[in-house]
Amino acid sequence: MKVAIINGPNLNLLGKREETIYGTGDFETFFNQLKQKYPRVDLLYFQSNVEGELINKLHEFGTSCNAIIINAGAYTHTSIALADAVAGIKTPVTEVHISNIFAREDFRHVSYIGAKCKGSISGFGLQSYELALLSILNETDLVG
Repeated sequence: MKVAIINGPNLNLLGKREETIYGTGDFETFFNQLKQKYPRVDLLYFQSNVEGELINKLHEFGTSCNAIIINAGAYTHTSIALADAVAGIKTPVTEVHISNIFAREDFRHVSYIGAKCKGSISGFGLQSYELALLSILNETDLVG
């Protein structure tokens, strides 16, 4: 099973930015822990601050992966183009957010991509990604 994780703008700063909201851990360390914990899953990772690059990766992973986990960062609340990219691929996509977007500013309560995704998980810190992965694996009986 091949699962891609796509992170959007500013998520390359995890562990360095707004630690009270996003925590102190960096994503690369967390990602390597996920790979060790789930060795039967071929996990891929891509991060970009550029909307078009995220769209290109969705198109690419949408034909080469079994599932995609996306944290589109602020593009969640602004990008119809990303929503169209998610809608345009057959691979199921799960939206994740580290913070609880509904406990933050009003503009963060809107997700353009969420309606095009299989589901959404937010508010559990970096564990939101693992919860999404567990959901994917549960559907394929690969948990554990």
